[in-house]
Amino acid sequence: MSTRRWARDLAMGIRFAFAGGREGWIRALLTAVGVGLGVALLLLTTALPGALAERDRREEARLDYAFSSEEIPRADDTLVVATTDTAYRERDIRGRLVEPDGPRAPLPPGVDAFPAPGEMVVSPALRELLDSDGGGLLRERLPYDVVGTIGEQGLIGSQELAYYAGSDGLGERAGTSAATRIDGFGSPDPSPEEPLDPVLVLLILVVFVVLLTPVAVFIAAAVRFGGERRDRRLAALRLVGSDGGMTRRIAAGEALAGALLGLVLGTGFFLAGREAAASFEVFHISVFPSYLNPSPLLVLLVATAVPAAAVLVTLLALRGVVIEPLGVVRTARPARRRLWWRLLLPLAGIGMLAPMIGQGRDGGDFNQYLVVGGVMCLLVGVTALLPWIVETVVARLGAGGVSWQLAVRRLQLSSGAAARMVNGIAVAVAGAIALQMLFAGVENDYTRDTGYDTSRAQMHVQLPRGTELAPAAASLAEAKGVSRVYALSDGYLADRPWAQEPELTAQLTVGDCATLREVARLPSCEDGDVFSVRGGEYDTATPSLSEPGRTLYLETAAAGAGGEDLAWVLPEELKRAESVEDLSGTKRGGFLMTPGAAPAGLAEAVSGELYLSIDAAVPDAPEHVHNAAAALDPLVKSMAWHATDRATRYDTIRTGLLVGATAVLALIGASLLVSQLEQLRERRKLLSALVAFGTRRRTLSLSVLWQTAIPIGLGLLLASAVGMALGAVLLRMASAAVRVDWTSVLQLTGAGAAVVLLVTLLSLPPLLRMMRPEGLRTE
Repeated sequence: MSTRRWARDLAMGIRFAFAGGREGWIRALLTAVGVGLGVALLLLTTALPGALAERDRREEARLDYAFSSEEIPRADDTLVVATTDTAYRERDIRGRLVEPDGPRAPLPPGVDAFPAPGEMVVSPALRELLDSDGGGLLRERLPYDVVGTIGEQGLIGSQELAYYAGSDGLGERAGTSAATRIDGFGSPDPSPEEPLDPVLVLLILVVFVVLLTPVAVFIAAAVRFGGERRDRRLAALRLVGSDGGMTRRIAAGEALAGALLGLVLGTGFFLAGREAAASFEVFHISVFPSYLNPSPLLVLLVATAVPAAAVLVTLLALRGVVIEPLGVVRTARPARRRLWWRLLLPLAGIGMLAPMIGQGRDGGDFNQYLVVGGVMCLLVGVTALLPWIVETVVARLGAGGVSWQLAVRRLQLSSGAAARMVNGIAVAVAGAIALQMLFAGVENDYTRDTGYDTSRAQMHVQLPRGTELAPAAASLAEAKGVSRVYALSDGYLADRPWAQEPELTAQLTVGDCATLREVARLPSCEDGDVFSVRGGEYDTATPSLSEPGRTLYLETAAAGAGGEDLAWVLPEELKRAESVEDLSGTKRGGFLMTPGAAPAGLAEAVSGELYLSIDAAVPDAPEHVHNAAAALDPLVKSMAWHATDRATRYDTIRTGLLVGATAVLALIGASLLVSQLEQLRERRKLLSALVAFGTRRRTLSLSVLWQTAIPIGLGLLLASAVGMALGAVLLRMASAAVRVDWTSVLQLTGAGAAVVLLVTLLSLPPLLRMMRPEGLRTE
C-alpha cells in the first residue's frame, strides 16, 4: 500500500476530528487533555536529571573552602568566610558570615554587594519566612537588617533558606576552625565524580521505568476516548463506500489529531507547571523554572513516539472489530479472552532478569537493557492480564441490589474499557511496591549508625576555641526545654611543642566529675583530680605519656600565629580510669582533667563541647537551644542528633523517586478524571432514560461507584502480586534478603484506591447533571 494513500486517509481522519461538529471537537479535546497530561509528565521526568545536575553545579560554584593546606595571606582580593548553618523546624538554613579584606574581594554568586556589619542579604524564601507569623524565633536568631536578596545564581532551589551576613573582626579568627580566608568561590579543580555502585544504578533504572510506564499506559488509553461514538461514524463511512482498511486508517487519523493537539496542550501544561514549580518544595527539594529543560533529543523522541503510538494503538484496537455499513459488530457478545499469550510478557520479563539474580554490587554492572526490558515486560504484563481477570470475575457476578446489577451488567458488556481505565493505577502501584521492597532491602547498606546516644543527649553544641565553658553551659541550661547539660572541653597533648612535630599525642578532656563519669569509669573523683584513661579507641600513646611530672604541650590559638604552646606538667597523683562509650558513641583515651586542675590559659587551648538533653514535650525546644547558642557567639555550632544517617546518593535517588511518584499519582488522577467524564458523556442518554423511567439518582450514583470499585479492586490485587514478584526478583539481583513490608504494600494500594475514590467523587457532580430527562432531547 502506498504512503500517499496512508497520508490521504490519515489526513481525512484529522479533518473529521476537527470538522465533525461539536461531538468531534469534544472527543478530540478530551483525547488531547489525556495525552497532554501524559506528555507533560514525560517532559517533566526527562527534565529531572538535568535539574538535579544543575543543583549540584550551583552548589559547587558557591563552595567557600580553602582547598589548599597553605593559609592564604590577607590581600585586597581576599575574603574571610565563616559557616553559620542552622536549622529551623527541620528545615536547613545555609548561613555565612563574610568580611572582605579589600575592595576586590570575591562576591558570592548571586550577591551584588557585601552586606555591612549587622546587615544581611537573604534568599526570597528566607525573607518570606522571616516576615511570616511563624518566623519569630528565627528572627531572634538572625538579628540582622535585611538589605538585599540573593539572586538565582547563588541558590540551588527557589525555596532554599540562605543568607550572607556582614561581620566585623572576623579576620582575626581566620585560619582557625571558625573562619577561613579565601580568594574565590567554587572548586579550582573539581574532582571527577565517583562512579555509582551497581545497586544504585539498578535503583535509578528501575525508578525511571516505574515512573514512565504508567504514563505510557495512560497515553495509550487516552487515544481511545469516545470509542463507541467513533464506531458509529465509521459505520457511516462504510455506508458511503470506504473499505475496511480505509475506515481503520481514518480512525487512526482521528486519534492522530487528538495526539497532535495533545502534544500542544502537553507542552503548555509543562511550561505552566515549569513556572509553577518555583512555588513548591517537595521533600525538601525545590527548583527554579530554568532548571527544567528537557534534552532536545528526548523532546524529539516524545514528539515522535506519541503520535506514532496513537496510530498504532488505534489500529490494534480495531483489528478485531468488524465495521459494516449497518453498524459495528462490537455490541454482540465478544469472544472470551485467551490467557496463554497474556502470560508471555511477565514470563519474558522474569527471563530477562533471571540471569542477573545473585549478582549484587560485587558482580559487575547490571545489563541496563535487560533491566529496563525485564521491568517493562512485567509492568506491561499487568495491562495484558487485567482485562482477562476483570472479564473472568465479572462474568461470575450476579445477584445483588439494583445498583450492583446495573454496574455488573455494564462491566460484563464493556470489561475492556473498565480495565483500561484502571490500568495506569495498577501499573503505578505494582512498580511502587517493587521499588519500595528494593529500597527497604538495600537501605541498611546505605545507612550507618551515627553512634550518638540519643537516649542521654539529643543536641550537641560546639564552642569556638577560647570561649569560656562554664558561662556557656549555664546560659544554655536556662534555655527553654533543656533538662540537662553535659559540659566538656577537648584538646590534644603532645610530648614536645607542636612546631617540632611531636611523635606522641593524646586527647585531653576537661569536665566536672559528674560529666567525666559519662566518658569513663572513675575509681573516685574530686575537683582537682587528673586521670589517665585506658581502653580508648586508637589510643596507643597514653601509657607512654602517663609519667607523673612529665611536661606535655597543648597547642593554643596563638601558637598558630607564631605564639607558644601551653605547657602542662602531669601531677604526681595521677589516677587511672577505664574508658566507656561517651555521649557521641566513642571511647575516649588520653587524660581526664577536672576544672580545679586546669592551668591558666587552658581556655585558649581547648574547645568546648556541650551535650544537651531536651524535653520533647516542650514546643520548639530545639529552636530555643539554637537561639541561645547563637546569642553566645554567631560561630557557635548547634545541631540535633539522629541515631542513623543515610548515604547522600541513596537519599538523592529516594527523594527523586518520591518527587516523581507524587507527580505521577497527581497526573494519573487528572487523566483518570478525564477518562471517567468521557465515559459518562458517552452514556448520557442511557442515564437520562433510566432516570425518566424512575430509577433513583442514588442508585445510579452507586452503580457508577461499583463500576469503578470492582475493576480497581481487581487491579490492585493484581498489582500487589506482580509488584511483590518483581520486588523479590530485584532483591535477589541485589543479593539482598527477600522481605515484604506489608505496611508499605497496604499504604501503596491504599494510595491507589484513594486516587480512584477521589476521582469518582469529583465525577459525581457532572453525573448528577447528566441524569436529567432533558438529556433525551436530540436534534
